[in-house]
Amino acid sequence: MPIDYPAVLNLKTDSAPYSWGDREVMLYALGIGMGSDPLNEKELQFVNETFAVPKPLKVVPTFASVCVWGARPGVIDLNRVLLVDGERDITFHKPIPVIARVTADARVRGVYDKGKGKGAIIQNEIIVRDCDGEKIVTITSSTFARGDGGFGGPSKGEGEPHQVPRRAPDRSIDIPIRADQSLIYRLSGDRNPLHSDPEFARRGGFPRPILHGMCTYGLTCRAVLQTYADYDPCAFRRHRARFSAPVFPGETITINLWKDGNSISFEGHVRERQVTVVKNGQTVLG
Repeated sequence: MPIDYPAVLNLKTDSAPYSWGDREVMLYALGIGMGSDPLNEKELQFVNETFAVPKPLKVVPTFASVCVWGARPGVIDLNRVLLVDGERDITFHKPIPVIARVTADARVRGVYDKGKGKGAIIQNEIIVRDCDGEKIVTITSSTFARGDGGFGGPSKGEGEPHQVPRRAPDRSIDIPIRADQSLIYRLSGDRNPLHSDPEFARRGGFPRPILHGMCTYGLTCRAVLQTYADYDPCAFRRHRARFSAPVFPGETITINLWKDGNSISFEGHVRERQVTVVKNGQTVLG
């Protein structure tokens, strides 16, 4: 049935409890490919809690995208086969702890109608708070519901995306994606068969399972961590990006980066298909 607009804007949940520990932190880091070189000690600090010389386990900033997996303002009846990530924007209020008990407040920020046959955009906001009620992260997500347009809502109002510089990138790095990357990443929460079941992917219009948009998002975080953040997750103040095309496991993503003060702009390209898969990316470092 069509999206019930404007009633959908009233959906929200408050103070839903969640928790995580070092296992979830390390599994997420493995899911975005960290530790692929088991001798890289800077990456080992995200996937290994035991060292001959003690070192604290670090948390990848974009772990925030899965730390309260399942948090949502309510149920919206959407065509799940045609559902993909559109955008993610995370603001970091304080460092993400390795072990935590938290609460999550979720609400619908906006719903935008691109027209019948063109889909809809659903924007949600989640605020994660620690046991003292202080904000850890604010997560704004946009989901592209490709089969749910034409419900009569507004077509504009999503906000302006970040514009990357027009000059040549200051740095570029290649990140290879393992053929089984989606099968590892899905263990952090997103069990959508679009990323694991070949037949389900074909029904969704793809020749084979695609990489999670949130895994691609994590790869862009890796790129900033290893270039301009010196592997310091506490340096992140904001990380946002739009997903413009699917990525397939086994491909290589080239991340182009531009540095302007504490703002790092980025875009992602799959060189095998010469397609841009991430646009309007920005990390703000502090």
